[in-house]
Amino acid sequence: MHHYTKHLINKNSSIREALQMLDELASDAILFLVDDSIQLLGSLTDGDLRRGFIKGLDFDDSLSQFVQPNPKFIQQGRYNIKEIISLRERFFTVFPVVNAQMQIINVVNFRHQRSYLPIDAVVMAGGRGERLRPLTDNTPKPLLPVGDKPIIEHNVDRLRDFGVDDIWISVHYLGEKIENYFKNGAEKSLRIKYIYEDSPLGTLGAVGCAEGLQHETLLVMNSDLLTNINFEDFYLFFEKQEADFAVACIPYQVNVPYAVMETEENLVKGFKEKPSYTHYSNAGIYLMKQELVKMIPKSSIYDATDLMEALIKQNRKVVAFPLMGYWLDIGKPDDYKKAQEDIKHIMFV
Repeated sequence: MHHYTKHLINKNSSIREALQMLDELASDAILFLVDDSIQLLGSLTDGDLRRGFIKGLDFDDSLSQFVQPNPKFIQQGRYNIKEIISLRERFFTVFPVVNAQMQIINVVNFRHQRSYLPIDAVVMAGGRGERLRPLTDNTPKPLLPVGDKPIIEHNVDRLRDFGVDDIWISVHYLGEKIENYFKNGAEKSLRIKYIYEDSPLGTLGAVGCAEGLQHETLLVMNSDLLTNINFEDFYLFFEKQEADFAVACIPYQVNVPYAVMETEENLVKGFKEKPSYTHYSNAGIYLMKQELVKMIPKSSIYDATDLMEALIKQNRKVVAFPLMGYWLDIGKPDDYKKAQEDIKHIMFV
């Protein structure tokens, strides 16, 4: 994947420089003209240069005379999923993301990513990983390798593939190693910030300390999961349900090896022969309205189940999203061993 800055060209650059950059981008060949403050001024393709030369422009003319002055773009925090899907279906493959000052902060490329979801994400990575000792004595569990990269990086990369580029990572045990690994996220075209827990705050407590959230919806997930969840499907489900809070769930089937009697007030009403029952377990991945963050106490132990119970008491809408893909919670040595084998076979697309 190209870093998004490879698509940016300063307005004072030469025509020859533009041609060289377009050639290096190959099938992703589109440039966005910017000024010294990285403000978007226009877009430029091989076709724009060709049409300019046909009109009589030459290599000594300004790039601004060749560009399309009104390129398609989206603004951070001010777009919705329907707009993204529409752009994708209309084959707008590459387009910039700007902030309120019209400065380019990222470039969407649907040749290399699945979506561009209007959400922020908090990845919980503060656990000690006691059950995986001695592997976690000097390495935080999220940085233990699974295949060719750490557990947490599989999740960060998947978030990036769905266009989530504002990410907070909550850290505690050996947190500085996680921060040193990802830094500010720039190498992955992400913006990563860190929440340091002085003491463990539960599965949701650190979210109350996330400041500067950009979107109306927030995704929270544990860092020690290995999953190929489709975040766009999850988000579309959340929106369709008009929910306040959604929890991804893992179906768990219980097969009863005997006939089960159906009774009512001690009367036998019928039988079910060796029935199967499906129950759902919490997968540790949540979507919530950003406004709910204010309900989470800062610097206090608070779990996702605490928030769900509070919302249910208020008659707010809490929904369950059945996760039908791959999911593994890496908590024990057997789980870690399974992850090393599964990563060779599971399709993370």
